[in-house]
Amino acid sequence: MPEQSAGMPRRRTVLASAAVTAAGVPLIGSAGQAAAATGGGRGERGGRVTAQAPDRELRKLLGEIDADRIEATVRRLAAFGTRHTLSVQDDPERGIGAARDWILGEMKKYASVSGGRMTAELQSYIQEPASRVPVATRITNVVATLRGSVTPDRVYVVAGHYDSRVTDVMDATSDAPGADDDASGVALVMELARVMAKRRPAATIVFAAVAGEEQGLYGSRYAATQFKAAGVDIQGMFTNDIIGSSRADDGTRDPYTVRLFTEGVPTSETPAQANTRRSVGGENDSATRQLARFVSDVGDNEATGMNVRVVYRRDRYLRGGDHIPFLEQGYPAARFTEPAEDFAHQHQDVRVEDGKQYGDLPEFCDFDYIARVTRVNGAVLWTLAQAPGTPREARIVTSNLTNDTELKWALGTEPDLAGYEVVWRETTESEWTHVIKVGLTTTHTVDLSKDNVFFGVRAVNRDGKRSPVAFPLPGN
Repeated sequence: MPEQSAGMPRRRTVLASAAVTAAGVPLIGSAGQAAAATGGGRGERGGRVTAQAPDRELRKLLGEIDADRIEATVRRLAAFGTRHTLSVQDDPERGIGAARDWILGEMKKYASVSGGRMTAELQSYIQEPASRVPVATRITNVVATLRGSVTPDRVYVVAGHYDSRVTDVMDATSDAPGADDDASGVALVMELARVMAKRRPAATIVFAAVAGEEQGLYGSRYAATQFKAAGVDIQGMFTNDIIGSSRADDGTRDPYTVRLFTEGVPTSETPAQANTRRSVGGENDSATRQLARFVSDVGDNEATGMNVRVVYRRDRYLRGGDHIPFLEQGYPAARFTEPAEDFAHQHQDVRVEDGKQYGDLPEFCDFDYIARVTRVNGAVLWTLAQAPGTPREARIVTSNLTNDTELKWALGTEPDLAGYEVVWRETTESEWTHVIKVGLTTTHTVDLSKDNVFFGVRAVNRDGKRSPVAFPLPGN
């Protein structure tokens, strides 16, 4: 082997020491160095080198989220008696039709102060008889769209389901207030629509109250297929389902934690694509898992007052949520839900036994908790919408046997794009531990073996906002 030239860095095979790229850019070998290089700083909980601190604009937005308004929304939705998907649709006071019309009216009020940027409309279809739908039934989503001012074709979706149920999922007439499941999630969506309506996001944000969830995710499935058929570029979707209380069924509380369920190997990948992902160890690096890391980077801090507990599962056992139809269409999507559910009240019939009240009633909600979860969603959605989009066509060149790593990606189209950063971590780590700036380029070579670590690429704009990470799969 030729003798190493003077000044040439020795190749690194571990991450503990700083190294130098082929271009002479310093590699970041510690959280402190990474903070200085990226401007993101150390995460307040855990020293995340990819963390993004909230700026003044975001702090002001989060400060406008109002727990009292959220409570009023939950109580109004519960007051419709039942919002069962099969309940009456033409009664102005009771049933899912009355709830639908009220939500639409509120969304239109928010849109009226948007300067034309927000629209609110109904998205309806007839569901023919199917599982849990015995007769043809109109299912209607309420959708408010805040169009982006810079890259409007890039879209992010936040949703909750406004239908409710009791123990018998086919009981369409008994009182089913559905305060926690899921008036809480709808109240979050509506509060974010209210707060964001008067602002100008760079990308488009969709606020959706969907129906048919308890009968089988019908409303969200229709929405996801409509988006896909129209070629909509959804780069992130969140459902908020059962976020009303921090109380578990044993009485314990965890008021500062929200769970985020995230899928690994994408449902939409073909067997060949999934095998490629597995062959390079990318099971924990789907677009949804990168979205979850982004949520921790921007939503887990003192500005939201919350800890985001990321769960590496698609959803809970025996359960499913409105993010699943979006995953099936190939969109990155995840589910927010409270830290532990109180099954003594969820889906229970409204009744009093032995002096105790049962049922999914507003009295069992913690509205300050819902407001904090709303702030997590608000921080994430606003930062996503203001940051560049996730880099496309990220790949790691594997055409030759080398001990360095060549990465490539497509140049983004955002007018304020400033450049890119490469991130990496040991294969045994779950979070990114190193970051380097690589400039406004579409290729970069790192003097580290691609066999030993995981790499990623993220975009940065002139305001210093960073996109979610793109995980490169093998290519040329």
